[in-house]
Amino acid sequence: MKITKPKPVNQQVYDYLFNQIIEGTLPAGTRLSEDKISEQMGVSRTPVRESILKLEHEGLLRNKCVIEPTLQEINECYEVRILLESYAAKKAATIMSTEEKSRLKELLVSAKDSDFGTAMKAHTEFHNTIVRACGNTYIAQQIERLQAIIMICRQDIVRNRPELAHEHDLIYEAIFNGDEDLAESIMKQHLLENHQKVLSRLSVVGANV
Repeated sequence: MKITKPKPVNQQVYDYLFNQIIEGTLPAGTRLSEDKISEQMGVSRTPVRESILKLEHEGLLRNKCVIEPTLQEINECYEVRILLESYAAKKAATIMSTEEKSRLKELLVSAKDSDFGTAMKAHTEFHNTIVRACGNTYIAQQIERLQAIIMICRQDIVRNRPELAHEHDLIYEAIFNGDEDLAESIMKQHLLENHQKVLSRLSVVGANV
């Protein structure tokens, strides 16, 4: 990647590293080298250092390494998500604006037949749009704190769950039609299935180590 203008250099470095992490190009456990990144991108170490610090603050890095969530962290993350996002879908079905519903539809289209990076961003924004639309800032804040683990887990889900797009379609339809109980139920089942997929993938990886 080459640095361009007028976007600030530190923002470009951050965006590049963030995308590399959420797309899995920098897999869990990878240690980031300031010198190597500086040389690759043709920038000084300062914007690289600032970007790494920001990624650490957001939870995507620990001690300059891409996070490897523990089993406990994954289970606790999904426990919270299932409770809060199911409720968020229920509430969103009753109060989501026409503009927000249109945005959900756009994200569904964007996620289909797209490259992996675009699909990742679309699926992430789909869930975040529903959470923001529920009208409860505390729920949104709690989910925001889990974003690092969510995005690391989402890599396997987007790659290995072909049912994902259909389930999102069903969630959208329930919200669009204002069916709060159905939206809550489908979202809960969707997240339960995602959780099981992550656990099954962990079991396979563990067995192959």
